[in-house]
Amino acid sequence: MKNTIRFGALAAVTALALAACSSAPEETETSNTAAPTNTATPIDYKACMVSDAGGFDDKSFNQAGFEGLQSVSNDLGVEMATAESTDGADYETNINAMVSANCDLIITVGFLLADATAAAATANPDTNFAIIDFAYDPPMENVKGLTFETDEAAFLAGYAAAGSTQTGTVATFGGMNIPTVTIFMDGFLAGVNYYNTENGASVKVLGWDGKNGSFTDDFDDQTKGQNLAQGFIDQGADVIMPVAGPVGLGAAAAAKAAGNTWIIGVDSDWTQTTDYSDIILTSVMKLMGPAVYDVVAEAATGAGFSNENYVGTLENGGVGLGPSASVVPAEVVTKLDELKAGIIDGSISVKLS
Repeated sequence: MKNTIRFGALAAVTALALAACSSAPEETETSNTAAPTNTATPIDYKACMVSDAGGFDDKSFNQAGFEGLQSVSNDLGVEMATAESTDGADYETNINAMVSANCDLIITVGFLLADATAAAATANPDTNFAIIDFAYDPPMENVKGLTFETDEAAFLAGYAAAGSTQTGTVATFGGMNIPTVTIFMDGFLAGVNYYNTENGASVKVLGWDGKNGSFTDDFDDQTKGQNLAQGFIDQGADVIMPVAGPVGLGAAAAAKAAGNTWIIGVDSDWTQTTDYSDIILTSVMKLMGPAVYDVVAEAATGAGFSNENYVGTLENGGVGLGPSASVVPAEVVTKLDELKAGIIDGSISVKLS
């Protein structure tokens, strides 16, 4: 598969990824096999998924990936099975459980599953794998990487934050100091810096300077996110971008309580997937659902499995910026469209200088 998403075939799952399912998946044992829920004729193919520790109802990247798998199963009659991890100790066991379940394709969700996925792929060369947020160098013959240039969309979010702050201070923090988290933070900082340069402003970013910053060291404890966000609010930040999965919901709780602070969502459109729609300035969307849908559809009914890595960008629609709140000035919203075009044509760099 080339680095594009065939949106004509993915209209249903795109809408699903942008407006999260009305009910979260039920709690399961280590593995759960689900038959398609529509009348599509079943096909002889089994696609499986292993979550990161947040589980499939994390309102973030695990859930987005699960929705993509669920949708392709429903649409095409692909059999599916899942294994939900509660911590890192589950990764190897859950992946091996999916191998034992005779899955044709096993999708692992997240950078932290890279070692366990590589080990399983090496031990099971006849089973195909895909991993979200990681690509192997050199490539593995039976593993496809699904990666996303989220700094492109985060750059736009940083510009929007800088153009909307009333205090001149914004903030970001991460769950863990890993590349798939810091890429968001880099883009956000670069967007604020670009705003400052273009407008002669001096908006300050708390929580990340391009090398060092604030991390909660997990993706689960919402209290840590709430406390960290409150510290930023106490320092004057009125826009915060948490890159921490469910921990970000703790930051949203702090912002809601403050009454004058906005949150930038990540991974999905937080106006749709959280209970904090009234304080969401915008969202940096990583559209994993359509990417999962496409790789399964290709392997099951299309050209077959390919280990060519997928890279989601602004240009191919793999990443994007969610709707802007009404407090974002109209001229900033207009400028975001110009910046997006410049990022796509290469005239604007989202990298930190």
